[in-house]
Amino acid sequence: RDRSEQEVAGYRDVLAAIHVNHARMRLSANLILDWHRTLYRYTKERGGKWKAKDNAILEVQPDGRQVVRFKPVTALATPKFMERNVKLFNEAMAEQKTDPLLLIATFVFDFECIHPFTDGNGRIGRLLTLLLLYQAGYEVGRYISLERIVEDSKETYYEALHKSSQGWHEGRHDLRPWWNYILGMLTAAYKEFEGRVGSITSARGAKREMVQNAIRRLPDRFRIGDLQRSCPGVSYPTLKRALSDLKRQRKIRCLGKGRDAEWERMGS
Repeated sequence: RDRSEQEVAGYRDVLAAIHVNHARMRLSANLILDWHRTLYRYTKERGGKWKAKDNAILEVQPDGRQVVRFKPVTALATPKFMERNVKLFNEAMAEQKTDPLLLIATFVFDFECIHPFTDGNGRIGRLLTLLLLYQAGYEVGRYISLERIVEDSKETYYEALHKSSQGWHEGRHDLRPWWNYILGMLTAAYKEFEGRVGSITSARGAKREMVQNAIRRLPDRFRIGDLQRSCPGVSYPTLKRALSDLKRQRKIRCLGKGRDAEWERMGS
């Protein structure tokens, strides 16, 4: 259904918080509840609470009939399932034995199968995807709307969700359709990003080019803080590496020490 302007405003608030504070956010059930509360802060509905009644994922047939496509976790069991899902994900990420992309996709999939809220599950799931990709080092969501890519592939999204959810309650489900969808979505985002910034071989190359272009636009003398403001989305270590490369090439020089040191361009 179409979202009200108030709901969209709440969504944008969470989105902005993730873009700015993702490095400091710690995944927890309380964080998810807080996001849901923010999602509905401008509406008459009250967010920030797990569902009070059992819900179902419905499919509307061509003749208008509604068919139950999937029965999520009961309302009573939801808090326990959410705590367990978060705990297992955080532990698996700390162990570093499995590819983070597969762990992220699995966590979000389990979240959607739990379906912990009366409404807003899809949006919270996509916000979680964005946060966890950021924290795993995939920053494409800063430049390309992952929400839009999902919206544009809604049919494939629901088909993958449906295929992978068969047998979920019994632990006999096949995650591969969902994994393929998430990896395909991420690939599409990076392809769009590459198309926007031109012919590049890697995200690192794109960032280095972004830093070099920003330095050309800055005054002859600048500080790293000026560079950070000119390059949103580029981490401090990446900026330092770019500065070191340019220093070795004798294109810039450092006039001091520390983060507040001035840098100077040495010609074009």
